[in-house]
Amino acid sequence: MAQKQLAVVTGGMGGLGESISTKMADAGYKVVVTYSPSNTKYKSWLDEMKGRGYSFSAYPVDVVSFEDSAAKCAQIQKECGNIDILVNNAGITRDMTFKKMGKADWDAVMHTNLDSCFNMTKQVMDGMVERSWGRVINVSSVNGQKGAFGQTNYSAAKAGIHGFTKALALEVAKKGVTVNTISPGYIGTKMVTAIPKEILDSKILPQIPVGRLGKPEEIAGLIIYLCSEEAAFVTGANISINGGQHMY
Repeated sequence: MAQKQLAVVTGGMGGLGESISTKMADAGYKVVVTYSPSNTKYKSWLDEMKGRGYSFSAYPVDVVSFEDSAAKCAQIQKECGNIDILVNNAGITRDMTFKKMGKADWDAVMHTNLDSCFNMTKQVMDGMVERSWGRVINVSSVNGQKGAFGQTNYSAAKAGIHGFTKALALEVAKKGVTVNTISPGYIGTKMVTAIPKEILDSKILPQIPVGRLGKPEEIAGLIIYLCSEEAAFVTGANISINGGQHMY
């Protein structure tokens, strides 16, 4: 790369976001991470990353708010340069059966997981089209494809992400901009590995034909491919990366 392309990773601190951010930096991208304004541990995370050799720019962005997304993206582009790549990774869960689920539980997940894709992508798409190059990667989930008990809100939001991907991909396909979805299965992040071992061994791993959890760096590797020139013919796709758990 003659000039480092700028990638913004929402929810870039911890878990999958951290692996995406570090692997993209290793691949030569200039990486900006966003984090929730309520995250009080961002300084310690940045210090930890610096100790590992990563100097990330980080911005608190309320991805639920269109206005804050607009203001922070403008600030990022003013301070760091044009946003060439957007990874919409921010997400939350509020798991419970539909019978117990309240409107607030539904709204929180829909706003954070689905509305955020609009709020962030809206800020960068015109610039990508004008420059005739851009990559948007939306992180969905295997549960957006097959559903999951206790996740009507999460599954609906994650399924909606791919509808967003397909429609937008059609609109910008001739402009040098690709828009794709990835749908990970169970990945060995801190959140998943915190599940009791007996539950992992008896309930989760038997569903996965390869017999293990996915590695966060495997997900990040797929994202790096989708950002590449070699992936310019891939757009509007939903790529499953779930160890064969759900073949769709």
